[in-house]
Parts: sequence; C-alpha cells; structure tokens
Amino acid sequence: MAHGQTLSPSFREECAVFGIWNHPEASRLTYLGLYALQHRGQEATGISSVYEDKHILHKDHGLVADVFTEEALDSLKGRAAIGHNRYSTTGANEKYNIQPLKARLYNGAVSLAHNGNIINSRALRLELQKSGSIFQGTNDTEIFLHLIARNKSDNILTCLREELPKLLGAYSMVMVTHDKLIAARDPMGFRPLVLGEILVKGGKAKVISSETCAFDLIGAKFIREIAPGEIYICDDSGEASYFMENIPTQKSQCVFEHVYFSRPDSIVFGNSVYETRKKLGARLAQEDEGLEADLVIPVPDSGVPAAIGYSQESGLPFELGIIRNHYVGRTFIEPKQSIRNFGVKVKLNPQEAILRNKKVIVVDDSLVRGTTSQKIINLVRNFGAKEVHMRIAAPPTTGPCYYGVDTPSRDQLIACHHSIDEIGKYIGADTLKYVSLDGLLKAVKDPEQKSYCTSCFTGNYPTAIPEDL
Repeated sequence: MAHGQTLSPSFREECAVFGIWNHPEASRLTYLGLYALQHRGQEATGISSVYEDKHILHKDHGLVADVFTEEALDSLKGRAAIGHNRYSTTGANEKYNIQPLKARLYNGAVSLAHNGNIINSRALRLELQKSGSIFQGTNDTEIFLHLIARNKSDNILTCLREELPKLLGAYSMVMVTHDKLIAARDPMGFRPLVLGEILVKGGKAKVISSETCAFDLIGAKFIREIAPGEIYICDDSGEASYFMENIPTQKSQCVFEHVYFSRPDSIVFGNSVYETRKKLGARLAQEDEGLEADLVIPVPDSGVPAAIGYSQESGLPFELGIIRNHYVGRTFIEPKQSIRNFGVKVKLNPQEAILRNKKVIVVDDSLVRGTTSQKIINLVRNFGAKEVHMRIAAPPTTGPCYYGVDTPSRDQLIACHHSIDEIGKYIGADTLKYVSLDGLLKAVKDPEQKSYCTSCFTGNYPTAIPEDL
C-alpha cells in the first residue's frame, strides 16, 4: 500500500526488534538476534548500545550481515543494546527513518525501536508539531520520543504509563536508557514480543525479541510473552512489570503472523508456527474431500508446512515439484525480451520428471494480488502438469491491514473485487480453494475468535480506523 504517499506522512513498520541487558557481548548478540529476524525486515538495520552514559548508534540500509562489520561491532561497546530490522515499504527510504532512534532528553539519552503501526500517528504528529515539536523523519516511531520528552515527569515509567495510552494501534517496543532496558506491548497485543534470558557470570542477561527463533540462535531460554498492555523494565536491581490502565479483555493478536510473516521455527502467541501451518494444510485437505489428484507440491518456501499437512491428511504423496534457487539476490539483471517470465523463473524451477502428466495440487500460504500465483501455475503447466489445483492456507484477503502488515489497498486485493471462481480463472487453475475462516481459527486454537485479529479476512477491525486512512 502506498500509505506513505497517499494516506499519512508516516508509513507502516513491519519489522523486527531485539534488546538485551547485562551481557558483555550485548551488541554481538543483538547482531545475531537481528540476523535470525532478517525475514521481518530487509531494507535497513541498526543497533544502539549503551556504554557508560553514552548511546553508540550504528545503522544503515542493507542486510544485517552487510551493515555490521567487525569494526562496527567493535565500536558498539557496552553490556546493553537494542536493535531493529526494517521492512521494505513505500515511503521515505531515507537514513533518518532507520531505527533505533536516539535522542538526548532531560533525563539523559534514550534509544528506541518499535514494530507495528500507530494508526492515529497523523493526528498526533500534527498536534505535536502545532505545539512546537520538530520531527526529523517520517516514521511513526518518532512520536514515542516526542511524547516522552514532553511529559513533565522525571520517571520513565510514569512517562510511559501516561503517554502510551494516547497511541492507537499496534506497537511492540524496546527502549534502553543509561540504566534500564524497557519493553512495551500495545494493550490489544497485535504484534508479538517475547522475553528470554541467558546465564552469564554472576547472574542472568535479559533478552527481548520479536520472535523466539532469535533465542534459539544465541542460546537464550524462552521465558514468556510480554503481555498485552505490559511495560516490562529490567535494570541492575532486577526486573518488574507494570500494566497500562483499561486493558481490553479481548486480545487482537495478528493471525497473519501464523499464516505468513513469522518464521516457522518460532513460537508465536503460544503456538508453534510450523505446527499451525501444517494444521492449516490438513484443514485444506479435510475441506477438499473428493478431489482426485496425484501429488501435492508446495510453492517454496512459503507453502511447505501447509503442503506437508495436506499430504499427511489426504494420503497423497508430497513432492518438491518446484525447486527454489536460494542464491538469488534482491536484484538481478534481466534479459530484455529473450526470456519471458524471467523474474519468476530465476527463483523457481519446476521439475518436469515430477509434474509430467500429473494432476497436481499446488499449496501456498496466501494469495493477495494473484500475479505470482498466475506465473507459478503457468510454469507448472508448461512443465507437463495435466491439471493444476491451487490451494491457499488462508482465507481470501479482502481488506488492508492497518496494524503493521503491509497488505495492499483494496483496489489491489483481488479477492476484494472478484469471486473465487473468477480468481481461479485469472490465475489459470483448474480449481481454486482457500481454507475457511473456521478452519484457520481452529488451527490457531481460537475457535471462538477471542484472541486473534482477522480483519484482513473479515473486514471487522478491532479499533476505530481514522478517516485519513
């Protein structure tokens, strides 16, 4: 969605955050944590470390492994650090929008990073600007800093408890001062945020991450989720949790984290992402009873767990009918007219020996615009498949997300304007089916829909949406 250009001066942050306190290798563990969370953001990355009373910041456009050299990591001294990976979205692609953001406030320096989208950011920004605030960038994260800076209290907890309720929407935040690591999650719990710890000489290091897969890489023990509405603080005296007032009883955790966004080896909202995606595939097979086919293949790598679940439930063989080239960079030089569909062919190569004269079920995690599915089905047919049946391990996406997932606007969502049969004809499938909403909710163990936001599938948004959106 071109929200940075047409809807608001701030753009959606679909990102990763990481923080660590009380570890002698804080910046290097943050680097590894961000490496594990690279899937959540590939446009830019940054780390801010705390050394004595100084915040040392290094950030730039690019992938984690490219931005952080040995020299850069050596400069990030201290036993506390936070980091951020930014997702590639529309909007100002400038260095001043790369997180963490750092500011020197009345009580000292703070560094802050967040994942999510503040949907009333435009109104808050205008209000702050009218009262004298000067913004350096166009991201909504900067609003956090201005609200904290303008609060009259000299206690950071008081500032957060008074200012965070002014924010409407999604945020999972990490923040570091000269003597504290702080994590906060919005009262509805849209985006994930987890707490872990590592044994160190003389005590324990506390770790905050968007996903548990980062803990696995650095050897941290998963303790628990940061709860919706919680403000978690740790320092040299220990740790404590506080809660905002008027926390809603019903959560709105983003179900799309399980469908697409999180890594399959993470535990998100208490559920294994891998097992949830397998269950979605199994539900597809249950809802597909009577279809005659020869084999099940995934769209790699996004459709693999669901295709395994479909295969196990249906009894049809699972095959890697399409091989993905994992060494394709973000850009490559295309021939001018010599090869059609070069963009998809360089990444995905069907196996004719597997597909020739077969009735094939192709499983993917989602279908948003339909253009990629169309290219994949054409490739599978061109390599000999007799029939191609497309199965999607999510319901039809009919509405944009305002809480941090970069789904397109309604005019780009194919399911918003076309029936399933029409979409099937457009992508060239013999048949097309999506998993039902009921099947999705059962897979995430929320059959009564009391814990998950499904607004991108239902159009029922858990908050009011400002008119400028």
